[in-house]
Amino acid sequence: MEQTEARTHAIRALIALRRRILSGELSGGTRLYEVPLAEDLQISRTPVREAMSRLVEEGLLERARSGGFVVRSFGVVDVIDAIELRGVMEGTAARLAAERGVKPDDLAAMQDIVGQLDACFGEEPGDVIFERYSELNAKFHERLARLCRSKIVEMEVLRASRLPFASPSAFLPDRTQIAAFRRSLNIAQEQHRALVAAIANREGARAEALAREHARIARNNMQYLLDRDRSLMARVPSLALVVD
Repeated sequence: MEQTEARTHAIRALIALRRRILSGELSGGTRLYEVPLAEDLQISRTPVREAMSRLVEEGLLERARSGGFVVRSFGVVDVIDAIELRGVMEGTAARLAAERGVKPDDLAAMQDIVGQLDACFGEEPGDVIFERYSELNAKFHERLARLCRSKIVEMEVLRASRLPFASPSAFLPDRTQIAAFRRSLNIAQEQHRALVAAIANREGARAEALAREHARIARNNMQYLLDRDRSLMARVPSLALVVD
């Protein structure tokens, strides 16, 4: 019973701290102290310490030299590097899946997700069921990581995607900006279809290249925010961690 309660408190602390970091409430460079946080969350120090250690693994916190934890700050180059790394790892997963072959049921599941993603698009530029698209996009990438049937590769893909601005859905627009991003959504969907086809046809090099190019959609969307419409940056929670 005590172990279950401790685990519950650790999860609650993890969710609360992650939300505060991603929202910008705890900005980069902020020093975190166990006692005030434990009092604020109304739990003991142990689950708070466990939550902060987990956030170090996720890349959101770093250990201070003098002890304790500090919220990490990231530059634009860090964001680009993280996206590129995800592309490399997803490309490896896609290539291995194509070379090793995929079970018919797994391939059918991927094709079904692509079909459901197609159904999210309407005729008009802003006519996209965004919440459903975002959910299915995340599912597509999770399944892609598992297709090669390698726990090591799957773990590394997930590790590369763990930083919020490196995840597949990091720079998807919200409903108010869908029209501006419609072209990138269309390209991304074309790449989803081509990637599944390349894996089905056992085209390893093509599958890898498509997966790596697909990851660059996020980079292009980020560049759009930086170069053309910085007012939208405030609506991308993960950018609260990024400094120019």
